[in-house]
Amino acid sequence: MSYLLLHREGKLKGLSAELLKRLACCTLCPRNCRVNRLEAQKGFCQTLDKAIVSSAFLHFGEEPELVGRGGSGTIFFAYCNLGCLYCQNHSISHSGEGRTVSAEELATLMVHLQEQGAENINLVTPSHVVAQIVAALVIAADMGLKLPLVYNCGGYESLETLRLIEGVFDIYMPDFKYSQSAPAQRFSSAPDYWEIAQAAVQEMHRQVGDLVVEEGRARKGLLIRHLVLPHKLAGSFKILDFIKDELSLNTYVNIMRQYYPCYRASEFKELGRRINTAEYREVVEYAQHIGLNREF
Repeated sequence: MSYLLLHREGKLKGLSAELLKRLACCTLCPRNCRVNRLEAQKGFCQTLDKAIVSSAFLHFGEEPELVGRGGSGTIFFAYCNLGCLYCQNHSISHSGEGRTVSAEELATLMVHLQEQGAENINLVTPSHVVAQIVAALVIAADMGLKLPLVYNCGGYESLETLRLIEGVFDIYMPDFKYSQSAPAQRFSSAPDYWEIAQAAVQEMHRQVGDLVVEEGRARKGLLIRHLVLPHKLAGSFKILDFIKDELSLNTYVNIMRQYYPCYRASEFKELGRRINTAEYREVVEYAQHIGLNREF
């Protein structure tokens, strides 16, 4: 794993120090709140200098290439840098369900998942706690961690931060949510989502390339998720065109159909129902039509 090379060269520890320093005027994500998280100032993500972990377990419901035989060693972090009003994990992302952990405790969770047989360490909503994750990784590497790391995010990422952490994460797994600013603003408080996500996903692909799968297990690369929303609110075709034109026809794309009205979705007529089969099929068929050959 590339983070082990960084660790052996002493660069991972230096990166950890730099990321932690940036918490004093936080610009780690595109919100650029500039609060001092080291002095108990909260920004959009409501998280201070320590991460909050909601759960850590072997996940067998992820993509088959992540699950393998042992399961994906998944760590859910509380809060998020997006404000999706239909979030299916709203008790975690909005209410902050979980417990505050030190870097040592987070490192121990990672290593414990490895000992249980995890195929990877799957870090869910890491954007706002990337400094805390890297600090824990320094400790976990000394404890023998050697699994691929998955950066499982909402696609709303700082280009500067992504460039800073190059070489740390083996697999980037963004949920590419919107290609239109109006729904991004209305439902996720992120009117600049499309512009931010395009640049972020391109940078992810530059760093790790197309997904590499060995013996059915993901080892390195980009895996994109896309949740189909009712009434074409996500602008799915435009996202798929971007993947084809700006990334690669060999990009892994998981077109997801599990949307259902959750959290505050019922307050919006256009979000108030599940997607139907026709809505889902037209997105899948469009992906196939334009030549994306690794959609599932």
